[in-house]
Amino acid sequence: MKINLTTIALAMLLVATACSSAKKTQIESAGGSSYPKLPGSRDYAMLDDKSFKLTAITDDSTYGYTVKSPIMVGGGLMNGAANEQRYLNGLQGPNGETISYHRLGSCCPFKTKNGLLGDGGLLDKYEVTWEGQDKPVILFINMYDAGDLKAPKGFTFRQ
Repeated sequence: MKINLTTIALAMLLVATACSSAKKTQIESAGGSSYPKLPGSRDYAMLDDKSFKLTAITDDSTYGYTVKSPIMVGGGLMNGAANEQRYLNGLQGPNGETISYHRLGSCCPFKTKNGLLGDGGLLDKYEVTWEGQDKPVILFINMYDAGDLKAPKGFTFRQ
């Protein structure tokens, strides 16, 4: 049986993601917290305990839509999956519609100092839909590295 590093990384990611929901996150409220900083983490403003507060729409037409320009929510193995959901929970459709999303899986290996095995990570792909939409939108999210969070073009955000 042949096992490669990608298979091992995926297995470890699944175990860590399953365990992360029971752990406290460093982002508990808009007022911040005193939890230690994790590699690739950043304090983001919160709308509520399950939603990041977004305040702008990007001018970059590739932001979130391409592998080369993923949405960087940070958090790594401890908080990354929760941060992905917090980000998506802050989005709305182009006219303020409530969105639905589901994770399609991981893809697209890339280099990061915050990765599972020290030098690599995988992006997560999400399908996003809302009522009246012609076709679903696919967004790419990086849970290893943190960046400025904005809504992708074609989306708005909750206020």
